[in-house]
Amino acid sequence: MTELHEPAAFRAALRQWLDENDLTPAEGEHSLDAHQAQHVRVLAALYDAGWMRYGWPESAGGLGGPDVLRAIVGEEVVGRGLDHPGPYSMLDVLAPTLIDYARPELAAEMVPRLLSGAETWCQGFSEPGSGSDLASLTTRAVQDGDTYVVNGQKVWTSFAQYAKRCILLARTGGPDVPNHEAISAFFVDLDSPGVTVRPLRTMHDVDEFCEVYFDDVVVPADRMLGNPGDGWRLAMDLLPYERSTCFWQRIAYLYSRFDALVEQVKRQGQVVDTDMGEAYLALHTLRCRSRATQHRLATGAKLGPDTSVDKVLLASAEQRLFDTVHDLLPGAIELDDTQWRTEYLYSRAATIYGGTAEVQRNIIARRLLDLGKE
Repeated sequence: MTELHEPAAFRAALRQWLDENDLTPAEGEHSLDAHQAQHVRVLAALYDAGWMRYGWPESAGGLGGPDVLRAIVGEEVVGRGLDHPGPYSMLDVLAPTLIDYARPELAAEMVPRLLSGAETWCQGFSEPGSGSDLASLTTRAVQDGDTYVVNGQKVWTSFAQYAKRCILLARTGGPDVPNHEAISAFFVDLDSPGVTVRPLRTMHDVDEFCEVYFDDVVVPADRMLGNPGDGWRLAMDLLPYERSTCFWQRIAYLYSRFDALVEQVKRQGQVVDTDMGEAYLALHTLRCRSRATQHRLATGAKLGPDTSVDKVLLASAEQRLFDTVHDLLPGAIELDDTQWRTEYLYSRAATIYGGTAEVQRNIIARRLLDLGKE
């Protein structure tokens, strides 16, 4: 193991490099287009300097080392406000999935494009009527010789308007095949004929989410990820990445926003009170839980329904933080057109995105606490 494969040495060297290389975003640029341009800029710089390649296997263009090195890069970059957690976190969800399920030569070709910012990818899972009940999805892929023809619709597809590729779930099995065994996964080029992307503007006035329509889209059979019927397994294997490194970056961002709140409260001559203490405690509890999850994943542990606890804690901490902003900064949410307003509105969805709070609590009750279905 080289010196930089040791986490503490890696973090110290990365911090020094970030101090010496100015990747600060342009002042006052808060649009989604600006965030995406900054995301690409940061990835390109990190990749060229080698930092984005650590923690990834050499077979996919990486420099090796433990997975935790990827978490350190994300924490430092997002925590410093150099990149937003949304587009950045997609790396740690989609790249491992492609490495695990794609043909090795396809992963070796494509993963460096994602890590370097040359391409953006998206995740085509949820559908109208098939969000929490993913196994009921209706997008269908029908084999036609050495291709599949895809028809259907996806929704809540983050950053699809910028994406070059999509990891897509589609039904390939017939009506006699159980739902969980009838789903396959594909790596689809979004510039293929028949693909239509329509951004959705949400109540926080950002069109991060999209609808994506597939009308007779032809996908080469060798773009299937895994084997026919492996789609559900791929989705379940993706979940640990979504709730480990991905969460770690989100937590770093929330801590940075907590620090910004403390500074603003002090500037206004207010006292840091118990409300802020409760917000900090919620963040700290979440971080401790996520740290344990990170280390379990690093040791090769199989993550399962226990990550529902992480999801509930994340949603609670995020909403608690921005509720505190609402309480301590009068008018910042209702009257002022500030970043706080956008983030407060976005936090309302924290109990929905990535698995609703109700579903997560049911999983905890039934599968962790064995409380049954009633």
